[in-house]
Amino acid sequence: MIWNTFILALRGIRRNVMRSVLTILGIIIGVAAVITLVTIGNGTTAQVTQQIAAMGTNVLLISPGQRHGPGAASTAPSFSIKDVQAIEQHITDLAGVAPSVSASAVAVVGNQNWSTTITGTTNDFFTVRNWTMKAGRTFSENEINSGRTVCVVGDTIRENLFGDGDLVGQKLRLGKVSCQIIGLLEAKGNSSMGRDQDDCVIMPMKAVQRRFSGNKDIPFIQVAVKSDASTTTASAAIQSLLRKRRHLSDNEEDNFRIMDTKELATMLTSTTKTMTALLGAVAAVSLLVGGIGIMNIMLVSVTERTREIGIRLAIGAYEHEVLLQFLVESVVLSSFGGIFGIILALAASFGAAKMLAIPFVPDLSIIIIAFFFSAAVGVVFGYFPALKAARMDPIDALRHE
Repeated sequence: MIWNTFILALRGIRRNVMRSVLTILGIIIGVAAVITLVTIGNGTTAQVTQQIAAMGTNVLLISPGQRHGPGAASTAPSFSIKDVQAIEQHITDLAGVAPSVSASAVAVVGNQNWSTTITGTTNDFFTVRNWTMKAGRTFSENEINSGRTVCVVGDTIRENLFGDGDLVGQKLRLGKVSCQIIGLLEAKGNSSMGRDQDDCVIMPMKAVQRRFSGNKDIPFIQVAVKSDASTTTASAAIQSLLRKRRHLSDNEEDNFRIMDTKELATMLTSTTKTMTALLGAVAAVSLLVGGIGIMNIMLVSVTERTREIGIRLAIGAYEHEVLLQFLVESVVLSSFGGIFGIILALAASFGAAKMLAIPFVPDLSIIIIAFFFSAAVGVVFGYFPALKAARMDPIDALRHE
């Protein structure tokens, strides 16, 4: 019986193929929109997670002031090298402590120039930030202690100023300062904030303080905690140590901030997941619009086939058989829409992932839910037209012109 009903439904759909295609277009668009947006959202979340992991999974970021943004640390004192040394000496389970001093300059090689950011730091910076060397080496102890003007550059500097040539050992001019390149970093790409991580020049901290900033202040410290240790415990110990060193009383707030990259990762992934859910919910509204379209066309179909329904009822067909015929036709229509919507969504999301340079992360559960939801739309919006057909009076139906 079910098979016969399915055959009758297919025949009904084939009577007007163009109308059937236009009917399921709303379902196709709705399913495709939901799956595409969720897939792109999942890819964005995966990219953020990867980029945070590239920064270091157990990293604490220490900066002056209690907030971020322009002027955040203007009233809070910067850190000193003694603060860095105190953290190294008194806090256990640390993999590295990297003080950082930043400056901006135009890098010049021959007739090529590029505006970039200079970071003055120590060799612990490469450990904390999970950087690996593609060519060359890191700083020697003598270069760090004396503040020699040597540098390690990112892949963006290589690409824009040197091309494919070997740059280790060559000279790079930063503003008025000449610097010898001793190493090239592996490429990392953009950060979760959209900043190019490879657009960087790393120099010994004393060299940047002497040649660019003109003081011994340290505005930023990055601390890597060992993988088997707790970042929460390390953060609390560093907070206590810095409060003592900065002579803060018990009733005074911290004039520095310690951020755990795990918290940053949680915040960013939570934001992307929320946005994905909202976009998916908005896209799901189009499925309801498609369902209304199915109901409209099924009502038209019932009106057009009134005599056919009357004949079936007159020769002995039961009401539930007629009900099932039109209900199956509605479900078949919406299911076809769901299948074509899934195919369209996978193609669109794959293309969008390539264009946006994010991972392609299809979610099987969302695909299954979207398909069954499209079938459910057929049941819900096809029931009333099917019920109308089943309750027709055979005599009135046969008299219908």
